[in-house]
Amino acid sequence: MANLILASSSPRRRELLQQLGLDFQINSPNIDESIYLNESVEHYVERLACSKADAIFEEFPNAIIIAADTSVAVDHHILGKPESKQHAFEMWHLISGRRHDVLSGVCVRTKHKKLSIVVRTEVEFQELTPQEMDDYWNTGEPLGKAGGYAIQGIAARFIPNIMGSYTNVVGLPLHETVQLLQTVKVLN
Repeated sequence: MANLILASSSPRRRELLQQLGLDFQINSPNIDESIYLNESVEHYVERLACSKADAIFEEFPNAIIIAADTSVAVDHHILGKPESKQHAFEMWHLISGRRHDVLSGVCVRTKHKKLSIVVRTEVEFQELTPQEMDDYWNTGEPLGKAGGYAIQGIAARFIPNIMGSYTNVVGLPLHETVQLLQTVKVLN
């Protein structure tokens, strides 16, 4: 098998890709993740995934690169990672007691092909009390997480329902990633 590189420092993406039984290396690119003016969430996650793949491909042109970017969106607005406790509370007020979308862009890049896809999952979040928000913040789990929560962690208790891919919400939609890898002949 060709050299496979995951263009991400995310431990969650690493763990998800390991579930496929693939041998891969990790090389995390440093790219600008700024949101363009009037950029849709779909375009944003796909653009970042492809930019990450391109950055690593420049260093390793004979490798097969897998890159992804995941964002939480509510009312077509991208919720990033919380910069502070206040920022986390603002995000949780937006998603509390309602549904929101989690979108991931995935890009697979080889010497001969560059394929990408956007996957959307709808997540229902229960109404959070100020005490629940405070308690959750104090766990430390929200730091570094899009939307300020981790479905695979403590926040699972706040999520009664999802419609779509669970692994997408964690950070790498495995079914769609496998389809891309099959297209470039990495998997059968």
